[in-house]
This record gives sequence, structure tokens and C-alpha cells, in this order.
Amino acid sequence: MKILKKIPLLVRVIIAIVLGVLLGNVLPLWAMRLFATFNFLFSNFLSFLIPLIIVGLVTAAIADIGKGAGKLLLITALIAYGDTVFSGLFSYATSVSVFPHLINPDGIAQIAAEESKIEPYFTINIPPLMDVMSALVLSFAMGLGIAHLGASSLKRGFDELRDIVAKTIEVALIPLLPLYIMGIFMSMANSGQAWHIVQVFVSIIGVIFAMHIILLVVQYCIAGIVAHRNPLKALKTMLPAYFTALGTSSSAATIPVTLKQTQLNGVRPGIAGFVVPLCATIHLSGSAMKITACAVALMLIQGAPIEFGNFLGFIMMLGVMMVAAPGVPGGAIMAALAVLQSMLGFNAEQQAMMIALYITMDSFGTACNVTGDGAIAMVIDSIAPTDSPS
Repeated sequence: MKILKKIPLLVRVIIAIVLGVLLGNVLPLWAMRLFATFNFLFSNFLSFLIPLIIVGLVTAAIADIGKGAGKLLLITALIAYGDTVFSGLFSYATSVSVFPHLINPDGIAQIAAEESKIEPYFTINIPPLMDVMSALVLSFAMGLGIAHLGASSLKRGFDELRDIVAKTIEVALIPLLPLYIMGIFMSMANSGQAWHIVQVFVSIIGVIFAMHIILLVVQYCIAGIVAHRNPLKALKTMLPAYFTALGTSSSAATIPVTLKQTQLNGVRPGIAGFVVPLCATIHLSGSAMKITACAVALMLIQGAPIEFGNFLGFIMMLGVMMVAAPGVPGGAIMAALAVLQSMLGFNAEQQAMMIALYITMDSFGTACNVTGDGAIAMVIDSIAPTDSPS
């Protein structure tokens, strides 16, 4: 177990996909039923946890942001949210234009039909304590109420709930995710669709990588106009932060480098020290872009409608959910599962594929997030009064 913990999650997921594709065609039916039993139990457990993830993480995050809701914090939060929503809309527009030419839409229906032939040995239903929308409303009401009233005792209670939920994800969900993903791909291989899905994954990853480069250029062009600085030179200055994030896959671990490079771009130390750590928590444009693109791709494979109205609401809610993402080990995708389920109708198998696809690009999304933090810092520095944090 200790050896497995030393292996990065990305590597474990890739190994799980490869093993699933290889073993799905050779394992006997009794072994396939064992994996089907595990997948059924795990997917029920995941569904049970999703409302708790929302209440435990989002409530505490909203309470933390609202507690110090000064003018500068509010402006920074609005810019970060707006950029995250813009990123999702850009990703949606690009995906619906490009992916239909890359994806053969006759996949998931046949997979589902074939998977139904492999029955688990037994089933245990674990109904959630509440539905997703109830959890979202409760989180907003409690988070805003705690921030407004300064309810310190209640705040400590939700902080402890956040820690319990995060620990549950860390020790129960994340270690078992590769096994769950392997079971999903074994079922796909058994139905003859695994290779099609892998080809789709490769195409999606290439398009998303190109999109996140374009997004960074747009962010710095806007920041350069506002701050009256050369955008390409500013973006080049942030490259050490970009490559550090590629290696660490952590916005928090990259903060020292992001802070240093942001100051080299001429941002006042006080502004940089305020904006960079805050945006490491609330600005996840790269993550929103990936999640939106992956959602469009998987819905195209399924043959589901990808109407703009549905995705607009999804993207706007996703921008809010990203606030809680840094508290979830394994990335923003864990915090996004709720809106994927409630607003786009993703089932457990689709969520598993989303997780697998997202994790394969996790470091690129983090790099996009932290590099974009520098652009926001430039904008805030140019509009903040001289007596702002120093």
C-alpha cells in the first residue's frame, strides 16, 4: 500500500486503463462479475458522498470568502469567477465546433447494452441523505449565513466537516478510483468499445492542450491592455510558474514561484501577496475549461444533446463549485461531480470516465490556473488604489 501511495495518481489511472483494456477480453465471467460487484458498490458509495462533498466543502469555502469580503477581495473574486465562466464558454464553443469531426457518436449506447450482461454477485443500495440541489441550496444558505453573522461555533463545525469529507476522499475514494476505472474499461473492452474510447481520449487531450494555450494568450492580452504592459513579455515571465505547476500539479505548492514571477511583472508586492494566494483557491479557469470540454465529448459519444442553454447553466454553476476544488485531493473534478450529475445527467460510469480523462490532463489544467493568476494580479494592481495592501 505504501508503494502504491508513492506512485502518482496519473500513473495509477493510466495503468488501470491499460490493464482494463487488456484484461477485459481474457478474464472469465466469474472474475468480471467480481469487478462488476465492486463497481456497483463503489458507484453507490460515490453517489452517497456527493451531497456530503458539496455541504462539507462548499459551505466552508463560501464562509471563508465572505468573512473578509472587502472591496478588493470582492473585485478579485468577481474577476476570477468571470474568467472561469469565460473559459468554460470558450471551451464549449470550441468543443461543439471541433469534437463532432473527431468523435464517432455510436459508442456508449452499445457499451451500456453489453455491460448489462455482466451482473454483479450482489447489490447494496446506499441512498444519499439528500439530492444534489438540496445540498447546493443548503451550502449557500449556511455559508452566507455564517459569513454574515460571524457564527464562529457553526463555522468550526463546518470546518471540521470539511476536514472529515476531505479525509474520506483522500483515504477511501482516491485510492480505489484506479480500480473502479479499471473495471469500467474492462466492461468496455468486453463489449468491444475500449479502443474507440481510448482514441477519443487522445483526440480530446490534444484539442484541450491547444485551447489552454490560447486561453493564456487571451488572458494576458486583456491584462496587458488594462495594465499597459507587453502581454507576451508578461506571459514569458510567468513560464517558471507554469512549468513548476506542471511538475507539482498543485496550485498551492506553486504559490512561491507564482508570487515571485508576478512581482517580476511589476505587480506591487502587497497586491501580489494578496491576489496570488486567493486566486490559487478561487480561480480555476483551466480546470473549468477541461471539465467543460470533457463533458461535451462524453455527451457526444453518448449521443446526448449538447444544447447551449443546458451548458450555460452548467458552466455558471461550475464556476461556483470550483471554489471548493482545492480542498479536494485529486483535483477539481471531484467538486464538479455534483453539477455533472444534477445538470447534465451524468451517471456513475460517465463520471468515472470524466475522472480518468481529467486526471490525464491534471497538471496542464493546474499550470493554466496558476499562470492565469498572474494576469489577474496585473489587472488588480492597475485598478487598486495606492493605499491597497503593501
